Amino acid sequence: MRAKRRSAAAMSRTVLAVASHAAMGIALGLVFALIVIRTPFFGVLALIDLSTDPAATMTVFVGTVVSMFAIGAALTGLILMM
Repeated sequence: MRAKRRSAAAMSRTVLAVASHAAMGIALGLVFALIVIRTPFFGVLALIDLSTDPAATMTVFVGTVVSMFAIGAALTGLILMM
């Protein structure tokens, strides 16, 4: 008995859907990072300004937040599609 295989069209739709979920995660991560950095209540901007290289610290912080949101959204979308 042959195993069922997905067609190329179904596979491309899945990849496109996971990529769109990742893009939404990137957008949400950028908004969340902006809110956390710009809100004085959290004090993140003050900590970044106290570092030796504020530009690199800001880049690492935003990149980490964005990648966490993007990976989380992509995995959630992949699990919900299965």
